[in-house]
Amino acid sequence: MFVFYYNDFNMANKTKQYCYEYWHPSVATDCVIFGFDGKKLKVLLIERNLEPYKGYWALPGGFLRETDKTAEQCALRELKEETNLVVSEDRLWQLGVFSEVNRDPRNRVISLAYYALVEPCDVVGGDDAAQAQWFDIDEIPQLAFDHAQILAKAREAMRRQIHFDPIGYDLLGKEFTLTQVQTLYEAIQGVTYDRRNFARKLQTSGIVNPLGKKVEGTAHKAPQLFECNKDVFKEKAQSLKFELKKY
Repeated sequence: MFVFYYNDFNMANKTKQYCYEYWHPSVATDCVIFGFDGKKLKVLLIERNLEPYKGYWALPGGFLRETDKTAEQCALRELKEETNLVVSEDRLWQLGVFSEVNRDPRNRVISLAYYALVEPCDVVGGDDAAQAQWFDIDEIPQLAFDHAQILAKAREAMRRQIHFDPIGYDLLGKEFTLTQVQTLYEAIQGVTYDRRNFARKLQTSGIVNPLGKKVEGTAHKAPQLFECNKDVFKEKAQSLKFELKKY
């Protein structure tokens, strides 16, 4: 019995020993969710229903709770609560840390930002979000906090990643046309590619495979359908880098 109390006393002392009276900043997560509707790149935003920046549009996100096992779980939880959008953790990419002193007027808040590409779907505002809405990438309203900076960094990260990971093809479905692939790349990169050069590069690389069928119900000449060979993509991405000629 004596040993039990002695050990318990020692543990209490050790716990107290490491309880330093340091100031702790708040930790939050922010999510940049990109979507593609077949023509334009979209970004998911929420309208804030609380101060600060009440009435402003912002990225979905919120503060880390004691019940959140990881920052990723916090990001996905806030995304679900504020927009009703569910994203799997394996499609969430870490963007970076944003820690400017005055980025939040309430107190010192450090944000861990993430981004993902998903197929646009119906969303609805919840929790402290008055509403949720998809915006065209070139029609973004004024954003709260430093979210414009976070969005810009996420877009640059996506532009780099699409050369090395087949994330873009997740937005196209299992079957797609080469025109749809080009439209997606142009929307992400913000450039225009030569149609023939783009199609030739994709087909000769083996990254896309023809399915031997065409789009049904088209008034004009029906385009061929393709599928993505993700194994070839990952194998050749480092050497190809999709450095297609821009016009």
